[in-house]
Amino acid sequence: MFKKLATGATILAMAATLQVTSVNAEESLFVPSLSYRTGPFAGNGIPIANGFADYLNMLNERDGGIGGVKVVVEECETGYNAQKGVECYEATKGKGALVYNPYSTGITLQLIPKAPVDKIPVLSMGYGLSAAAIGEKFPWTFNYPATYWDQMSSIIKYIDGQEGGVKGKKIGFIYLDVGYGKEPIPLLDQLAEEMGFTVVKFPVGVKEMQNQASHWLNVRKERPDWMIMWGWGAMNATAVKEAAKIRYPLDHFIGNWWSGANADLDPVGAAGKGYLAASMSGNGTDFPAVQDMLKYVVDKGMSQVADRSDVGKVLYNRGMLNAVVVAEGIRIAQEMTGKKVITGEDMRLGLENMDLSEARLKELGLEGFTAPIKATCKNHGSGGSIFLQQWDGEKWSRVSDLIPPMTEKVRAMLVEAADKYVADKPGWQTQSCD
Repeated sequence: MFKKLATGATILAMAATLQVTSVNAEESLFVPSLSYRTGPFAGNGIPIANGFADYLNMLNERDGGIGGVKVVVEECETGYNAQKGVECYEATKGKGALVYNPYSTGITLQLIPKAPVDKIPVLSMGYGLSAAAIGEKFPWTFNYPATYWDQMSSIIKYIDGQEGGVKGKKIGFIYLDVGYGKEPIPLLDQLAEEMGFTVVKFPVGVKEMQNQASHWLNVRKERPDWMIMWGWGAMNATAVKEAAKIRYPLDHFIGNWWSGANADLDPVGAAGKGYLAASMSGNGTDFPAVQDMLKYVVDKGMSQVADRSDVGKVLYNRGMLNAVVVAEGIRIAQEMTGKKVITGEDMRLGLENMDLSEARLKELGLEGFTAPIKATCKNHGSGGSIFLQQWDGEKWSRVSDLIPPMTEKVRAMLVEAADKYVADKPGWQTQSCD
């Protein structure tokens, strides 16, 4: 049955690709999509891939593409597996790929060294290697609107603004025990030392994602004042259910932006009421751009969404935001180079000059959808703000203003991490920002 479902998903992905890629390759903008519609994280990967494809296809249908050139979106199934991600990269890079969106920290780490060689930028939007925000060391990698370290600092800042501050408090950190989950630990440990709180860590192995009873017994024993989660897939729903079982106060449990989607809390329902999660993008379909996606793509049967009601949910909209950034990068590159059909090198220039201001967001029909994103040669992470959303038992609602990161603290640590990354790589290609 699984093989049949996987095959069906692959056929659907191929059909969608064929539908969009009938444009002459020499007169198009080729954007590969490293999707994962199968595997243990498919519940998250499907809405991301749908939102990403639907926005770019909407531009094709409504505007004739970007700058008068159609966008070709070609999906390649990775199953959220790093090796398959690399295989997809190698299979598509020669087709004129403009940018890669890995949707996996593991795949991102594999592609970062390839980007300066093949001259195709990597956009790991809000995930991946935090040190890649240092543009002088990572000229071909971008991770705005905020790195994991930025996001963690914003969450700590929020906690510090509650109940007399964070000093003297105990914070529990439950995380998927892979590169993604471990990524923010250096910053968390440093902030704990500087701000006077203690950290208790609860690693969750991939095979333990749906069996966390022992982890939460340890949480009950440690009695942390707050819990922070860096989870993914089935881990998230299981963690919230277990927290509710031990009667941990869910309004003191904060997930990162990959631990706060509809796929995570729909299975929990009313038991998860009060749980908080960071977010980078707005929910719902009230934005004019989302209405156009419904009009030009979804309602015409050109989308792979299972139901119209899936549009506007957390991960669908986040995939759409990723596509908005890609489209803006293409538009800026076209303007800067004077070319309609750009290259990966041109795209890098567009991403580095990204200025998704409040005014531009309004022009795009996305006013208030996300914090402004601005990149420079030195800053590929933007250091953007996050907001918190809360589960009311049935849906997510935004419950905070934008929370800026602790830029000064984070930037210094990112520089140190970037220097360490390139220290043993004498052939690493860097650039000057003078």
